[in-house]
Amino acid sequence: MWRKLRIVILLFVLASVAQAAWIARARTTEWNNTVRVAIYPINGDGSSVAARYIGGLGKSGFEPIEAFFASEATGYSIALRKPVEIGLAPPVESQPPSPPFGGSKLDVVLWSLQLRFWAWRYDDYRGPKPDVRIFVSYFDPAAHPRLPHSTGLQKGLIGVVNAFARSDMDGSNNVVIAHELTHAFGATDKYDPGSNLPRFPDGFADPHAVPLYPQSRAELMAGRIPVSETRAETPATMDEVAIGIRTAREINWLR
Repeated sequence: MWRKLRIVILLFVLASVAQAAWIARARTTEWNNTVRVAIYPINGDGSSVAARYIGGLGKSGFEPIEAFFASEATGYSIALRKPVEIGLAPPVESQPPSPPFGGSKLDVVLWSLQLRFWAWRYDDYRGPKPDVRIFVSYFDPAAHPRLPHSTGLQKGLIGVVNAFARSDMDGSNNVVIAHELTHAFGATDKYDPGSNLPRFPDGFADPHAVPLYPQSRAELMAGRIPVSETRAETPATMDEVAIGIRTAREINWLR
């Protein structure tokens, strides 16, 4: 009898957690209220370079992301003056669990659960409870010229971003943060995983441009500016990025 009671209680708890998660996900894409986002900096490589960079971080460094979403939302008739508001949390003194790239579906599910537990355990944000949490691991670019892929999850409303600890790369870092944040809103990637080239037409900011190449902006979920059929460049600032029609539809900006 006690075993059955424990199972019933566990099922009730899981159902409550699932319901709360569903409500939270639904709220982030209703766009009736500003979505609160918290950035949690992490020293990804334990370097002094990353430590100094994190020590100099301020909320103002992420305002271009807020401005980007506000500007793009206007083009899709979203009435909110500020669709996204970003706060900065204290540094996290722990590393997130590594994603199982190439793993099975079960591996991915288990990692997702581990990440959500880890995020809950190390959440020390002192402002209003965030709707989305983005953990940003910063690395010394001299020692890490290439970084692992970043990840954004709609389930759990969590992002894990790998970024460079250098001020002249703040703009490109913000593009990656905005990309993973938009994954949390429900958007899908718009690039070919084999070549990393943007897919036409959904991965092009201006798919009707004549001539088609070079494009002047990147579609956010494609992540790169197509300059020819075989080459694409990383945008340096949020001014070089746009939200395309399919992405807008996925995040409920087009109804």
